[in-house]
Amino acid sequence: MSGPISQDWEPVVIRKKAPNAAAKKDEKAVNAARRSGAEIETVKKSTAGTNKAASSSTSLNTRKLDEETENLAHDRVPSELKKAIMQGRMDKKLTQAQLGQLINEKPQIIQEYESGKAIPNQQIIGKLERALGVKLRGKK
Repeated sequence: MSGPISQDWEPVVIRKKAPNAAAKKDEKAVNAARRSGAEIETVKKSTAGTNKAASSSTSLNTRKLDEETENLAHDRVPSELKKAIMQGRMDKKLTQAQLGQLINEKPQIIQEYESGKAIPNQQIIGKLERALGVKLRGKK
């Protein structure tokens, strides 16, 4: 290599990207365009401000519900079970609250079982059997 060292570098031009759709919509850009007198197009979305997407398919469900005639109800505690729980509790001289505490359930649950309002749960019936020493499930 002889002679003076030369650099033949091309000038590099770094430009910002052209504004994308989201940037064109932001408030600053719109206001700047208004000030400079540029055209601003506003388009209202057809479903904006309404809840159309949620309410469009209800007619179908409504018809299904209207046609539904089956009477669905949960099983309730049978009366023999209510009596057996009460009898077992009385024999052990426990209150509903004490029995509830014994099986780690709320007193309200014992109350619901004895009044027949509860939906029978095999786990709870099992706990009651152990706590009272009475067979509750073999009768069905």
